[in-house]
Amino acid sequence: MNSQTEATSSTSQYLNAVNTNTWTNGRHAVRCVKIIEEAQDVKTFCFMAEQPVMFFFKPGQFVTLELEINGQQVMRSYTISSSPSVPYSFSITVKRVPGGEVSNWLHDKFSEGEEIAVHGPVGQFNCIDFPATKVLLLSGGVGITPVMSMARWFFDTNAEVDMTFVHSARTPRDIIYHRELEHMCSRINNFSLHLICERQEIGQSWAGYRGYLDQPKLEMIAPDFMEREVFCCGPEPYMSAVKALLKANGFDMSRYHEESFGATPNDIEQEALEHAEIASEEADALTSADLLEVQFTNTGKSIQVAPGETVHAAAAKLGMHIPKACGMGICGTCKVLKTSGEVTMDHNGGITDEDLEAGYILSCCSVPTTNVTVES
Repeated sequence: MNSQTEATSSTSQYLNAVNTNTWTNGRHAVRCVKIIEEAQDVKTFCFMAEQPVMFFFKPGQFVTLELEINGQQVMRSYTISSSPSVPYSFSITVKRVPGGEVSNWLHDKFSEGEEIAVHGPVGQFNCIDFPATKVLLLSGGVGITPVMSMARWFFDTNAEVDMTFVHSARTPRDIIYHRELEHMCSRINNFSLHLICERQEIGQSWAGYRGYLDQPKLEMIAPDFMEREVFCCGPEPYMSAVKALLKANGFDMSRYHEESFGATPNDIEQEALEHAEIASEEADALTSADLLEVQFTNTGKSIQVAPGETVHAAAAKLGMHIPKACGMGICGTCKVLKTSGEVTMDHNGGITDEDLEAGYILSCCSVPTTNVTVES
């Protein structure tokens, strides 16, 4: 075998190895390879696997980071801001939040070269499951990340999708991805960019829209907005205002999609504790016939629960730790294998059809309807 043949054979083996590794929902070890300053108090963190992996996901989906901060395990979900059209890495973009445990740690302590575990990708908010030829991408603040992933996907794949991209920021220097957005707008004629700044600071020049997205601005920016599929992400007040605006115009809200993780983890934890206390009080008044048993095979522990209590609550009462980030069936972090019994699961896209068929459930939103056995 000559040197050229050997080189070809070696390359072929390498490519075959690359092509056989594809990202699937689950726990994965990744390494931070780059950190980019996007805007004031905003950084993008880029990740790769040690062995090449094709990180395919639906633009708009998110991952949950598994971190150790001050000796404690912390889980936090972030939207993937990159596009699957760049398949061998993925990125998240994080804004520093005053008092935010994870965002401040990532900004101040996390550095290139460090390894972490991520769970995902998951999420119902994406542009693949809701195909359209005309879209209106609306965002406020760091809520730009999922719609930017969508726009990058459409741009990179030369999709025949008419995009109107509307982003609201506090000031001109708070606009995330500003140069990239202008570059995309300059390169293709099916990308219309509109930036709105609440105010401008002394010394800043701004010739764009000022204030907030309202009816007159929407009509100027996208006079055909009633014909578009709408994807929206931003602070809760922003999304509430957008929904109210669309509803007032008689928009078909089945064509409106938004990303929201709901309450903060602390709020969710407090709510869970309150529900557990109420359930405990109610359980005292129940007969043994009303209670259901949840068994955890890995530990050999079991406990009786009252109607309405979740599998996650049962584990917590036994002092067992099942990782959880959202508490709403969104992030998929609390997935466990159910080996027997039945549950009702009111999830929000945090589990795939394949996982359901294999017997997995999300413990945070699975309520036993019979005695249940899970591996945990």
